[in-house]
Amino acid sequence: MIRLQNEIVNLRAIEPVDIDLLFDLENDIKLWKYSNRYQPYSRDLLQNYITNANKDIFENRQIKFTIIAQDDTAVGFIDLFDYEPFHHRAGVGLVIRNQDQSKGYGGAALELIGVYAQKHLQLHQLYAHIAAENKISIQLFESQGYCFVGKKKDWNFYEGQYHDESIYQKMIE
Repeated sequence: MIRLQNEIVNLRAIEPVDIDLLFDLENDIKLWKYSNRYQPYSRDLLQNYITNANKDIFENRQIKFTIIAQDDTAVGFIDLFDYEPFHHRAGVGLVIRNQDQSKGYGGAALELIGVYAQKHLQLHQLYAHIAAENKISIQLFESQGYCFVGKKKDWNFYEGQYHDESIYQKMIE
């Protein structure tokens, strides 16, 4: 049996108790540029998302986990999205609340999601699309074995200008 925990964090299914953290992170205007969003989510919409999160990854093509620190505090979320079972790949999304960044939670969560993806979903690769100027995120993913494989030039428009988006990939077999 695979445990979704290590000495730093554990990953668990998203639950109704996570609504406040999900609401805060999804509605943090500073993060919208990284998620291609320009409007807030209502609490009701997010509650409905949590309620329906128990659907199978094969149906939703995504799965979200809450990242829990060793003191049982929820510190963020990690998800697999655009799940492609035929091609054995999925995208990875990660967000840690500001006050809990640089504490090792992101790296620990990436490690666990890789184990889950390989053992439970038989994935061959994970990928992430990261804003080229998001050096902290790039450093985090590189520290977990993700390699730069390409750049989408002028891919996103925010803060009055176009920004490149870097593609990172990790083979997990």
